[in-house]
Amino acid sequence: MDKVTLWTRQDVRSLDDLEKKGVIRIKREHLEEKFDLIADHIIFLYKWFVNEAEKRVPRPEGVEFPIWCSISEEYMLRPTINEIVYVLEVDKSEIVYFDGMKWDYVLNHHYVPKDEQDEKEYLKDLERKGFKNSFSFLDEKTARFYPDERKRVMESWVRVFDIDKWDIFRIQANIWEIRPEMVKDILRVNP
Repeated sequence: MDKVTLWTRQDVRSLDDLEKKGVIRIKREHLEEKFDLIADHIIFLYKWFVNEAEKRVPRPEGVEFPIWCSISEEYMLRPTINEIVYVLEVDKSEIVYFDGMKWDYVLNHHYVPKDEQDEKEYLKDLERKGFKNSFSFLDEKTARFYPDERKRVMESWVRVFDIDKWDIFRIQANIWEIRPEMVKDILRVNP
């Protein structure tokens, strides 16, 4: 099988899981700890991502959330005092690629346009309907007033998986778990 090198920064405590459980998996409590006050927002979006990603690469039983990876050493997140970077060798068949710039639209509850023309048409349509922006379509307090617009925005999110241009800055990868045989190196902050 074809293998790909990926880089992922994880909490140093993940080494215990790798050693004791033989696998690293992201759980809800990891996200709650990492994202604190915005954890519910992130978990809502990650659940959406999981549902779409598992249509592309089957999710192993027991996996809750994906592991974010960089496809380039140049643009990887660097190790910190409490976080290490795993250098992984992963089968291509286990990777879900997506466009990180488009993911930023999702994080901000925006419509993900097909292209520039689609974006212009979408913005004109919002203006024609009297909306200043699309934020209220997904806000829990006001979303119920705009079910069609909410659906339109959320259906556009699937475009994060459309890779228009292979750019090592934009493209990111997700895998479901890290197994010992995938780990080729571990990068740490130099003491």
